Amino acid sequence: MVQRLHLVFGGELVDPTKNVFKDVNDLHVVGIFPDYEAAFNAWKAEAQRTVDNAHMRYFIAHLHRLRDENAEASSTEELG
Repeated sequence: MVQRLHLVFGGELVDPTKNVFKDVNDLHVVGIFPDYEAAFNAWKAEAQRTVDNAHMRYFIAHLHRLRDENAEASSTEELG
């Protein structure tokens, strides 16, 4: 079974028209979810909870897209 993990996170933006966080040390990590539907539901709940703050934004990161297991690893990736 292929996992398609998704990360939901958010924080306060410097400007609501851009995606630059005011303080990356203050990001709210909602969690990692096993599928898009669960991630979307968590994202929606947080977005609705913070709707009164125009500078707050939540995002869904598709973790499964960050790494292709079939691609050869770079030399720096193997250092860890």
